Amino acid sequence: MAGLTLENVTKRYGELQVIHGVDLIIEQGEFCVFVGPSGCGKSTLLRMIAGLEDISGGSIAIGGRIVNEVAPAKRGVAMVFQTYALYPHMTVYNNMAFGLRQAKMPKTEIDTRVRAAAEVLHITDYLERTPRALSGGQRQRVAIGRAIVREPEVFLFDEPLSNLDAALRVQTRLEIARLHERLGATMVYVTHDQVEAMTLADKIVVLRDGRIEQVGSPMELYERPRNTFVAQFIGSPKMNFFGAGQLDPSAPEDLRGGGPDRIIGIRAEHLREVAEGEGILSARLELVEQLGEYALAHMIGDDGHEFIAKLEQPPRIPKGARMTFTARPDLIHRFDRASGLRID
Repeated sequence: MAGLTLENVTKRYGELQVIHGVDLIIEQGEFCVFVGPSGCGKSTLLRMIAGLEDISGGSIAIGGRIVNEVAPAKRGVAMVFQTYALYPHMTVYNNMAFGLRQAKMPKTEIDTRVRAAAEVLHITDYLERTPRALSGGQRQRVAIGRAIVREPEVFLFDEPLSNLDAALRVQTRLEIARLHERLGATMVYVTHDQVEAMTLADKIVVLRDGRIEQVGSPMELYERPRNTFVAQFIGSPKMNFFGAGQLDPSAPEDLRGGGPDRIIGIRAEHLREVAEGEGILSARLELVEQLGEYALAHMIGDDGHEFIAKLEQPPRIPKGARMTFTARPDLIHRFDRASGLRID
C-alpha cells in the first residue's frame, strides 16, 4: 500500500480555474474522505489522482513516485464509480476477472484473486449470476470486488453509495469500513454526505470552490471547525448561528461571546432547555420532528431568526409557546463576522 502527496495541484478548463493550489498528504493505510457541496471540486480532484483528468499545475505522488505523466492503468490505483458499470452479459465472476484477463494474468492467479475478493465481500454465492439478478447493494459489492482483485496501492471511491436506498447505504457503508479494516489499504472516498464522512474517515478534507477549507479527523472538525462554512457543513443538524443581539444581554459574557463583530455558533444537540430567565436565548416553538430516540424542536425568535434544538424528549407545550435555552461555555463557538474564521 502507498500514501498520496498533492503539492500545489491546480486544474483549469481554459480560463476557468476549478482547483486552486491544493496541498494534501494522505498517509499510507489512511481512509481519507473528500467532502463538500456539489461543484466544490471533490470528484475532479479524485479523477486527477486516478489520471482520468490532466493536472494543470503542481504534482501528484503515489508512494513517493510522481505520477503526473503516468497512465491511469500504471498508477497503482483502482476506482469505484457512482454507477456500477458492470458488463450485463457477463457473470459476476467474469466481471471481476475481466481486467485481470486483459492483463494476461495466469488463470490460476485470476481464480484465486476473484474467489478471495468474493469471500471478503460475501458474494461467493453470486459468482455465476449476471448483474440483473442482483440487488443494487450486491452490484456495488461486485464493482468493489473488481477493484480489489487488482490489488491496487490506492482505492478511489467516487460517491459509491449515492444510487442506493437509505437502508442499503448504511449496510454498504459498514461493509466498506470493514473492508478497510481487513485490507489496511489507503482509500480516498468522495461524498457530499457528511454522515458518510464522519462515520468512515480517519481524515476528512472539506472542500469549497476548489480550495481546502479544513483537514482533520472527524471529531477535530466537529469540535473545532476552522470557519462558519465547516461548522455548518459538519454535523447534523447543521450548527445554529446567532448574532450578539439575538442572545439575552443579561446572560454572562462567557455565554454571550462578544459584540456585533462576532457570530456565535451552538450545535442543536448542545442546547439545553432551562427555566425562563436562566438561559441565553428564548424563542417560540414552531415545529417538532419526533424521531424516536430524540426530537428536533424548530424554533423562531422574535426577530424571525430560526434555529433547531435537539432534545431527548419532545416538548410538552403547544405550538407557539416559548422555550428558553442555554449551553455550556465550552460548547459555544465564536467566529469573526467579516471573515467567518474561528476565534479561539
